[in-house]
Amino acid sequence: MAPFSALDQSHIWSVSHVEAPERISSEWIDEQLAATYARCGVRPGLLASVAGIDARRWWSAETTFDQAAALAGTKALEEAGVAPDEVDLLISTSVSKHHLEPSVACAVHYRLGLSATCTNYDLGNACLGFVNAMTIASMAIATGQARVVLIVDGEGSRQVQTETIQRLQSPDTVVTDIFEQFASLTIGSGAAAMVMGAPRDGGHRFVGAVTRAATKHHELCIGDLKTMRTDTAALLESGLELAEQTFSAAIEAGWEWRNCDRYVLHQVSKVHTTKLCELLGIDQQRVPLSYPEFGNIGPAALPYTLSTISDELLTDERVLLMGIGSGLNCSMAELVW
Repeated sequence: MAPFSALDQSHIWSVSHVEAPERISSEWIDEQLAATYARCGVRPGLLASVAGIDARRWWSAETTFDQAAALAGTKALEEAGVAPDEVDLLISTSVSKHHLEPSVACAVHYRLGLSATCTNYDLGNACLGFVNAMTIASMAIATGQARVVLIVDGEGSRQVQTETIQRLQSPDTVVTDIFEQFASLTIGSGAAAMVMGAPRDGGHRFVGAVTRAATKHHELCIGDLKTMRTDTAALLESGLELAEQTFSAAIEAGWEWRNCDRYVLHQVSKVHTTKLCELLGIDQQRVPLSYPEFGNIGPAALPYTLSTISDELLTDERVLLMGIGSGLNCSMAELVW
């Protein structure tokens, strides 16, 4: 895909996040798997020492993914000063779904009390969905198809992690099972939302995005609500390669991304962050982190992290959003705050 430029016609009016209430430490997970680790010769503590994830959050067992997304949506609308009946387009990017149909967007639309004229749908692209939705929102705003767009995402890791732990506690578990399902233990729960619209005072400019695909790697990470099996080493290597290709293509096209003020990366792990920064020559002091305490919250991770630093950003600071999703797809988008 060629670089998409919003031509200064779309702004971020607000970005919000909602923290899930239950803190689940990596130490607790290690305790649940202590016998399995000992029998398989796996050193405990890898979640914290290698992945750099000390904890993640869970919603209560009764909280649904659309409820979580609606919580963030309500917060984003309030912060943007937008009434529910002013939203023209709702895009839900949640990977977490309780069922195949109807869409998560339908339930969020109902919970938020949006109007009958508000178009609503799900957009799924693994952990990249939210960044893709921002680009689509900008296109809709720039072409006059929508005046106000609300993007929401609610993710939960309780089910997949409880089932993964139970599965790995089996006496039949072998060391390859542990490492194939290791990524399942790094994910977290949370919600994020964003309101986008035409340029206005206090808004933050969406400059444009560059996207690349390497779909030959679509089998490296496959998951559902019960299990996620990942070739972690191959996914890391292939993801870094695609990220470098995307970044290099942007530089060649004239984007000045080597000197941004902040780099908001998709929150995967310490290894991924360190290697990506080394590969692209990014100063890690400019990279805010949420994964140590919240894990990888899927497509919510990037807007969640952006929201946590939004009060720190100064007017006209340039922010580069760097997203990647299983499949593999990569998209990087520039904002001017």
